[in-house]
Parts: sequence; C-alpha cells; structure tokens
Amino acid sequence: MDNNKDYVLAIDNGTQSVRALVFDLEGELVAKSKVEIEPYFSAQPGWAEQHVEYFWDKLCEACNGLWPQLEFPRSAIKSVALTTQRATVVNLDADGKPLRPAIVWLDQRLEDNLPGMGLWGALLTLAGERETVRFFRRQAESHWIKNRQPQIWEKTDKFLLLSGYLTYRLTGKFVDSVASQVGYIPFDFKRHKWAHALDWKWRALPIKRSQLPELVPAGTSLGQITAQAAQQTGIPAGLPLISAGADKACEVLASGCLTPDTGSLSYGTTATYNSTHTRYIETIKHVPAYPAAMPGAYNSETIVQRGYWMVNWFKREFGLHETRLAAELGVETETLFDDLLKQVPAGAMGLTVQPYWSPGVRIPGPDAKGAIIGFGDVHTRAHIYRAIIEGLAYALREGKERLEQRSGHRITTLKVSGGGSQSDEAMQITADIFGLAVERPHTYETSGLGAAINAAVGVGLYPDYAAALQKMTRTGDTFSPIAENVETYDRLYREVYLKMYARLSPLYGAIRSITRYPF
Repeated sequence: MDNNKDYVLAIDNGTQSVRALVFDLEGELVAKSKVEIEPYFSAQPGWAEQHVEYFWDKLCEACNGLWPQLEFPRSAIKSVALTTQRATVVNLDADGKPLRPAIVWLDQRLEDNLPGMGLWGALLTLAGERETVRFFRRQAESHWIKNRQPQIWEKTDKFLLLSGYLTYRLTGKFVDSVASQVGYIPFDFKRHKWAHALDWKWRALPIKRSQLPELVPAGTSLGQITAQAAQQTGIPAGLPLISAGADKACEVLASGCLTPDTGSLSYGTTATYNSTHTRYIETIKHVPAYPAAMPGAYNSETIVQRGYWMVNWFKREFGLHETRLAAELGVETETLFDDLLKQVPAGAMGLTVQPYWSPGVRIPGPDAKGAIIGFGDVHTRAHIYRAIIEGLAYALREGKERLEQRSGHRITTLKVSGGGSQSDEAMQITADIFGLAVERPHTYETSGLGAAINAAVGVGLYPDYAAALQKMTRTGDTFSPIAENVETYDRLYREVYLKMYARLSPLYGAIRSITRYPF
C-alpha cells in the first residue's frame, strides 16, 4: 500500500452497530472495524433506551479494533468525521455527565400532560394546526422527562442528540452538525439554524437555548480530537473532526443523489426515500425536509419507521433454520434469506404487507398498525418474507410518487443503499416495483462514505463537494426491471396496496382504543 497517500476516518454509530472506517481519496474502503450493539433495552412496553456511556464505549472499541489493520501510519489519516443514528437524545448535567439513559429514536412513549402555549396556542388553532402541533409536543422526549422526571430535567444543563454527545466526547466542545438535527427540537429546518427567539417551537417545548449546542455547517470543523479522547480511541490527538451529518443524510450524499431527478432509497433499520433539492419541499405537509450532508441543500424524505428492522423481526420469529445454518457456515443469516425470495414468484401469490409496524407522525398516522392480507393454504414463511420486502418497496414507491407531485420533478434515476441493498433479490424486487433501473453504489458503507466525503472536503483534500463526489463515488451494480414482474406489481400496488390503509384505518383506531397500543 502507498504510504504517501492520504486517508480519512469515518465513524458511523448506527442503530445496530458502530463502525470505524478508513477510506482513501478514491472512496475505497481500506480498513473497517465493526462492533455490534444492542439497539436498546425496554423497561416498559414501547420504551427504547440505552445507557449513554455504552455508545461511547462501543465507539472506542470500534476505533481500537481498526488500528491493527492499517498498513500505513496513523499520521496518513488527515481528518475524521462522525455520522450517527438520528433523533436519539441525551441529558447531561453541568459537568457533562449523563443524567439518565438516552431515549433512542425507536421509543414510542407519548406525553399527554402538556402546558398551554398562550397566544401561540390560539393562533395555531385558528390556522388549523392545533392537532399537528399537539402531536409534535406529545412526541417530544423533553416533555416526558420534564413531567415524569422533573429532578432530572431541572439538572439538565445540555440536551443533545447522540451526534452532539459523541462530538463532545471527541472534542470537549458542545457543538454539532447542522445536518444531524432531526428530532423534536426547536430547529428551523428551512433556515438550518435554531429557531428564532419568537418562534412557536420555544413555547411548544420546555427546551432552553442554553441547553443546546452550537451548530456547524457540513464540511467545516467541529474541533479537534482531545488528548483524553485520543487515549481512549487511538485517534491521533489534534486531528480535525469535520461536521458531516446524520446517517441518512450521509447515505444520500454518498449514493450520488444530488439533483431532484435522482431518488435515493435507504434499506436500513429505518427505510427511507429521499431526493435532494436546493429549495425547501415537504414531501408530506408538516414533515420537514431535513438538512442534506452538504451546505445549502435539503433532503425531502419519506420514512418507513421500522424498515429493514422487519428483516430482524422475521429472523427472530421465523428464521431459526437460517440462523443455525448461518452459524455453521460462518455467514450472515440475511444472506440465506435470498433463497426464500427465490422460492416465491413476484407478488408473493397475492400476500401483501402494509409495513407499518410502528406508527408515524402524519403518514400513515398515530393509530397505524402493520397488516398482512391475502393468506391462503399455499402460503409459507417464504411468501411472508417476500411480502415484507415487497411491502417496504410499495411504501417507498408511494413516497416517491408523493414527492414527484409536490416537487414537479419526475425521478429518472434510482439509487439504493443500506444493509438491504446487499441482497441482489431485494434489488431486483425494487427495480420491478418502481419500474426503474436501480443502481447500487460501489460500497455498502454509504453512510460512512458520506461522512468521509465531508472529512475530505473539510480539510481541503478536495476543493469542493463536486470534486470529491466525482472521485469518491461511483455506481456498482445496476438492476433493470423485468417487464412481466412490473405489470404484476403495478396492479398489486394500485389495486391492493394503495387501498389497504383507508380500508383498515378504522379498525386500527378501534384496536388502539381497546388495547391502548400504541401507547
């Protein structure tokens, strides 16, 4: 390996693992250390929490597992960037110590005991936004903590996203990336800064400006790795930490989805459909366009909350055979699930999944449930698995079509990243359901590559994002739609899938009323 080359380090703290990744300036992954993590523990149904120090310990473990793999000195690494799961929140006291476990983005608890909003409440009611704002406030972790754990909220000196906490541990500074700001916080998504002092969000939430970090645009410095962080992680002290963005934003960047006619699918724990715009466009009214992982751009997004988490659910509930066989063969269990997809024709013989295993804010709605319809005696667990993959693609196609209507731009190119993109069968299903050729990036580690691109631009290894993207990203495999399958899927999508929610929604409401689930 050329010892005169420059490299960048990306740290990716996802929902199911922490990965430390070294890329060269051609976007090739030259070293990787992956540490599996327990996504959360749950003290009560619907809760999802994780010890804050656990995330830091696993980050350190991932970094320390990286260094023995390097065939060049660490001094060849010129910068580091961090990308993390979104909307996981951390309470710190005045000494920077965690006051309670982090509330992870998968948490479903709601808070109904909400204070009034004064004049803002009346104005929002007149504008017809009362219920939208109320749902936003009920979802906000800050209200739950303030009401249920007032002593903790009283001691909360800093209220951070996980990205902000890990940045603090790495640099000693309370700063965070603009492009990491996703959650129930007083952020102005249109202007990419904390909301104006008179904005309604400050009345809607108990959060104070002093509790929040300073925000830094993507591609600029957050600080330097401290001596203490260097001792714990092995990252060279003084190395610049460059602002990147949340994992989804980095995936969109690395997939090359930079124009409104290009769509980006992410088959991760959360499945998303994104398109990048230089103007602010909400795919669904009141669901914001999030900051892109490069300055001055927005990612308009549709979310399937439990996305490829459903593969883990299937593995746990129905995949014992593949799990045991994978252990014997020394491979990932998910690679064996492709055989299940091959056993079943397109359309799963009518078995159709509505993948709402978790409710949504606006789409599908707070009462939503998952559904599987069309069962007959011919159906097996292989049909269930294929129907899950198809259902996720249906939901994301619906998001694509909604965004096309809102933006006026028709998608002509579709790029797919995330864990699910490693499956050739899932890629073919996606091409057939969307009726478009789909492209897979040259590396599976797209969120890490997006962070690495920011790391390279931030220290001048490339003059701008266009130059970095030209050198560090490229298409891997392409999957073209099969005409016969496209016809089958199009009819199932339009005549069955699109009609399911309206038909089942009244039943979902009744289920919630009777069982109080979701809570």
